[in-house]
Amino acid sequence: MLVKEIMQKEVITISPLASLKEALKLMKENDVKALIVDKSNPHDAYGIITYTGILKAIYAEGGDIDLLNVYDVAVKPAISVSGELDIKYAARLMVNFNIKRLLVIDNNNLEGLISMTDIIEVLFKELEG
Repeated sequence: MLVKEIMQKEVITISPLASLKEALKLMKENDVKALIVDKSNPHDAYGIITYTGILKAIYAEGGDIDLLNVYDVAVKPAISVSGELDIKYAARLMVNFNIKRLLVIDNNNLEGLISMTDIIEVLFKELEG
């Protein structure tokens, strides 16, 4: 099975200049645990910001996040794969790099997102029948 067959095509993006409070609000409104950080220019890389990254930043700043922006916390470049990749290799990347999400990129354009949960759900369906 290929990444493009199970990836999430509807992803939420945020500007790298947005505040962490804006990021948290967007995550809560959309019930997601990660946001894709937009490219600043066509040749830039996408990033990702997660609850874990935000929590680490809050801890490091002693609870004061008012002065932090998304670019201060985001992982950039985010690890990405092609939609044409078999999901077993996507899963291997996640395990090897200890990450839960991969961006799906085609020609440096965002196509979607695949998470460990997406892959596990496919495995459960295969086990059930």
